[in-house]
Amino acid sequence: MPPIAQSRTASEFRRVSGVRAILPGLCLCLAVTASALGFEAAEAQLFGRAWLEALVLAILLGTAVRTAWTPSARFTRGIAFSAKTLLEVAVVLLGASLSFATILAAGPGLLVGIAAVVALAILASYGIGRMLGLHHRMAILVACGNSICGNSAIAAAAPVIGASGEDVAASIAFTAVLGVLVVLGLPLLVPLLGLSPMQYGVLAGLTVYAVPQVLAATAPVATLSMQVGTLVKLVRVLMLGPVILALSVGASRLREVPDESASKVTAGKRSSGGRIALHRFVPWFILGFLALAGLRSAGLIPGAALRPTAEIANVLTVISMVGLGLGVDVRVVAKAGLRVTLAVTASLLALGAVSLGLIHVLGVA
Repeated sequence: MPPIAQSRTASEFRRVSGVRAILPGLCLCLAVTASALGFEAAEAQLFGRAWLEALVLAILLGTAVRTAWTPSARFTRGIAFSAKTLLEVAVVLLGASLSFATILAAGPGLLVGIAAVVALAILASYGIGRMLGLHHRMAILVACGNSICGNSAIAAAAPVIGASGEDVAASIAFTAVLGVLVVLGLPLLVPLLGLSPMQYGVLAGLTVYAVPQVLAATAPVATLSMQVGTLVKLVRVLMLGPVILALSVGASRLREVPDESASKVTAGKRSSGGRIALHRFVPWFILGFLALAGLRSAGLIPGAALRPTAEIANVLTVISMVGLGLGVDVRVVAKAGLRVTLAVTASLLALGAVSLGLIHVLGVA
């Protein structure tokens, strides 16, 4: 067989094998998604409206399944594909429903305010962590995860400061669990605080950990909240680059400093230093989102394509939320210790307070 034909055959084999590896976990996510959609339809039939949207139900059902049963290795790739790749595609497609005029209506002060909120939240979170006895690395991971974008910020910061594997695992565990709780509980603030759709969108964008989780937190409230929240969150994510660069200069010495013996969560292999991957600063799906938003703003996306695109993005997001839920085991929280629990929770509350303060100062309507 000619070399070109052999290469083509090998490539096709790898592609087929990759699809087969994804199918079990993807089918599991699709089954839970169908259940979530079914429960939503049943709510609407019984009560006249769905009090819990499919997005929220997907997280709850996925988390319940993961807590009651640990999927075997054959499900892992499909669950990861659903929670990450489909989620990123959904975010890109959401860009087609957003015009930059929406965020500009809030005023240029909002962009400066987002940067200020991230800076203040990092300082406050780090200070809280240190006061509660966390060592420097753990306090930095908690601060970056809470203030910027959860797991992605933790993963990006870890090699820069030489964080141990156990520190990273503990930080990510809390990000996963608290991320779900924030998505479920944040909409309750709308009636309690009398927030408008625009105000709630800004609050969600400034406090929710991951870009796709903003969709789940804002979709039950209003379309405007979802649009504003997503763009605010994307601007917040873009702060990851400057923060990591600052850490690489100001905290690089931590890579050479031994872990403090006072902490019980520092055991484990430390991440090695090295070059910082640029794709962690601006992930491809953020660029895709901004590109589609730009096309929409320029009137280059046909109006007939907007609704189908939004519906596809919604379905993919529900599937992704199932994958997210299947990655959360609430029992792991107890393993990280009380100090980490208090630090992450207090930091999140501080972030919420700073965000509400920004909304008040800017007079967001």
